[in-house]
Amino acid sequence: MRSSHQFYINGAWVDPLSGQKMEVIDPSTEEVFASIWLGDQPDTDAAVDAARGAFPDWRQSTKSRRLELLKSILGVYERRIDEMAETISHEMGAPIDLAKAQQAWAGPFHIGNFARVLEDFEFEREFRPDTPNDRILYEPIGVCGLITPWNWPMNQIALKVIAALSAGCTMVLKPSEQAPLSAIVFADILHEAGVPAGVFNLVNGDGAGVGSQLSAHADVDMISFTGSSRAGRAITIAAAGTLKRVSLELGGKGANIVFADADPNSVGKEIALCFNNSGQSCNAPTRMLVERSRYDDAVEHARVVADSTEVDVASAPGPHIGPLVSRAQFEKVQALISAGMSEGARLVAGGPGRPEGLNRGFFARPTVFADCTNDMRIMREEIFGPVLSIMPFDTEDEAIAIANDTDYGLTNYVQTTDAARARRVARTLRSGMVDINGQRRSPGAPFGGMKQSGNGREGGRWGLEEFLEVRAIGGWVS
Repeated sequence: MRSSHQFYINGAWVDPLSGQKMEVIDPSTEEVFASIWLGDQPDTDAAVDAARGAFPDWRQSTKSRRLELLKSILGVYERRIDEMAETISHEMGAPIDLAKAQQAWAGPFHIGNFARVLEDFEFEREFRPDTPNDRILYEPIGVCGLITPWNWPMNQIALKVIAALSAGCTMVLKPSEQAPLSAIVFADILHEAGVPAGVFNLVNGDGAGVGSQLSAHADVDMISFTGSSRAGRAITIAAAGTLKRVSLELGGKGANIVFADADPNSVGKEIALCFNNSGQSCNAPTRMLVERSRYDDAVEHARVVADSTEVDVASAPGPHIGPLVSRAQFEKVQALISAGMSEGARLVAGGPGRPEGLNRGFFARPTVFADCTNDMRIMREEIFGPVLSIMPFDTEDEAIAIANDTDYGLTNYVQTTDAARARRVARTLRSGMVDINGQRRSPGAPFGGMKQSGNGREGGRWGLEEFLEVRAIGGWVS
């Protein structure tokens, strides 16, 4: 891996112009294992200038040129995938098997999907058959600031960078300072694959520094951000002065609605999903709403799943979950577990503190609360840890009302063998995505939410269009 203190600007690894050093902590051991440099305004300006200078040529690049570049990136990435998995595991605590099977492989997955979308995408289209002198053009929006999170680092980086490249945009990536090393590996992959100088740039920094500078920068045409709703509001305010496009993929508090006729295997699958990646997923089904006649069985089912979910260090092989990413995240999760207990929820599994045998590291116990009410903090706030909150309902309308009574609207889940009811409930839920009976959406389906879960879409055709302007031209002569 390249020096973690350098930035990738205008096709070269360069020393910072300003800023300060920051230590990177191994969440399994709480020990420093690397350091990065946090840039500041001169570094941000240099990266934006490089992207602005490269835009005229890359904007005019052909679809075949972009497809060849994606193919090259894919080949280099696949050769270095073990390095990527080990880096992600070390920096954010994903167990090594999870890092190899899901975290690192998100890169090739999205590169391949965008290549297929790009191949079929028409950047120049007829308006209507009866309007031969009208054309609709899809054109890259320009210089994009890409701000990505730590929980699925390569998933979010690939969704933004590969979409922007495919659209003909140039960009500056600011990865999370808590999981920055995988982004350095990714930048090295892009360099080796032959991305033209200035098209892709990387500057490490924090949200208050480089993140805010990109958001307010007059020469940045678009910000694509994934992270908390709090940070999304701050970015929107910072971007307002230049009226740039802001695409947000924010938090979630997904409801998993379990009707009495639900398949037990599907129910168990969604309970386990709540704990996957140590609960650090915005689309986790963290609120479980259960029809009252099935309630006691479902609570017991959740207890069994939680008690059988092993917790261990990230470097150990196996299907366990790892630590939370940082001390701050650990303390947040512990505070919300305590809030659940003090507000009267019934603790069914887990609870405060670390799992037995783990005295160091940011490990949380897989925790289940029952008898919750929808005004409790554990039902309203995004915990971002392995915590499941359960409450009963009596009618379909009540379940829908509880599910929709949230500031968020990312992903909801429906469990029933009644197909008509599944369709009816899915149509009524206020979320960008709905999964029915454990069936995941297909590759290339749009990912994104509504309300305080954001306003953008990532993945597939919708993810590509996020980085494009639509132009209408009259008087076109064929």
